[in-house]
Amino acid sequence: MSEATPVMILLVEDDEVIRRSVAIALERYGYAVTVAGDGLTGLELFREGRHDLLLLDVMLPGLDGIGLCRRIRETSMDPILMMSARGDALDVVSGLEAGADDYVVKPVDTAVLVARIRSLLRRATFVSPVPAGAAGPEETAEREGECDRLVFGDLTIDSAALEVSRGGRRLSLTPTELRLLLEFAAHPGIVLDRQTLLRNVWDYGWDGDTRVVDLCVQRLRKKIGADRVETVRGFGYKLRR
Repeated sequence: MSEATPVMILLVEDDEVIRRSVAIALERYGYAVTVAGDGLTGLELFREGRHDLLLLDVMLPGLDGIGLCRRIRETSMDPILMMSARGDALDVVSGLEAGADDYVVKPVDTAVLVARIRSLLRRATFVSPVPAGAAGPEETAEREGECDRLVFGDLTIDSAALEVSRGGRRLSLTPTELRLLLEFAAHPGIVLDRQTLLRNVWDYGWDGDTRVVDLCVQRLRKKIGADRVETVRGFGYKLRR
């Protein structure tokens, strides 16, 4: 994205004080912010304009943040960051299950919020390719010819085109789901612990909430097959070869 084109953020927050303070803080960092005070207005603004990232409060009048997130995910894979006033486990789980990429707890420090936003934008605009040689000739996952295509049973991953298909049907993955799958594909059959996934996929330079990983794995399984990503209890996850 060019420097002349600011990152467009849609902020949906019903508390006017929080809405204004967050918008002003983000604008100081160079972001262009569109605001809405309720879920239905937020959905209308989302449909009317282009946005690079959506920042949604959980508790919204009319259409709550969880419902809004689900409606957005029906047509868009844009990065979504949820905000929860309580940090309640149910809020977090519901938001991530609805398709959010990450969450923050209010009141949130501006530096932390901006760090999460930058991390999400990096995921959306850049996905690291699967390293050459990640899948050897003796593995079920094999590289076909000279192209960056990996095959795991009925699952095909083209790391150059950033396309994933299952049984010949193209899958729609969020940037975070795609980064997570590519991380697994780069280490087929190897157990990856949650903290490693937080660092490599979510760009966390600190210990984050591992529920983000668990919920994203669950969403990914629904798309690529429940048995494709194996849980190794007490350790983490691995992609079946």
